[in-house]
Amino acid sequence: MTESLAHPQFAAALQDLGIEVEVRRFPDATRTAAEAAAAIGCATSEIVKSLIFAADGVPVLVLMDGSSRVDVERVRAELGAGKVTRPDAAVVREATGYAIGGVPPFGHRTRTRVLADRGLLDHDVVWAAAGTPYTVFPMEPKTLIAHAGGTLVDVRERTA
Repeated sequence: MTESLAHPQFAAALQDLGIEVEVRRFPDATRTAAEAAAAIGCATSEIVKSLIFAADGVPVLVLMDGSSRVDVERVRAELGAGKVTRPDAAVVREATGYAIGGVPPFGHRTRTRVLADRGLLDHDVVWAAAGTPYTVFPMEPKTLIAHAGGTLVDVRERTA
């Protein structure tokens, strides 16, 4: 068990949920999906981006594969919100307890609505941040989405 490598708040969440995962720590920060994929040796699409948006001012977490972008209009429509924006770093830290670049898919300071893009299910295993830009953990996508309390949706940008 390597949860001690994770951010203490995330390690506590893993313990509370009874989850054992292999947390990997890197000597250099992996703040982007491409950096994380290179460090792990996996495809960028196997990285889970945990992105906080504000839907009518209320934080919402969107889980997206690392090679795709979130379509904010699709998120707005999914939530029935008037406006969806990207909040600043202080709001992300306040809502989750983590800094941008290290936000895990669950174990947050506050409970937020979670939307998980269906594209995550294209993989047997995905990798997500373990609370810091230096740490990641692997998990089967359906299990990860279930622990996050996520609703499966289609919110990725469509390619032309």
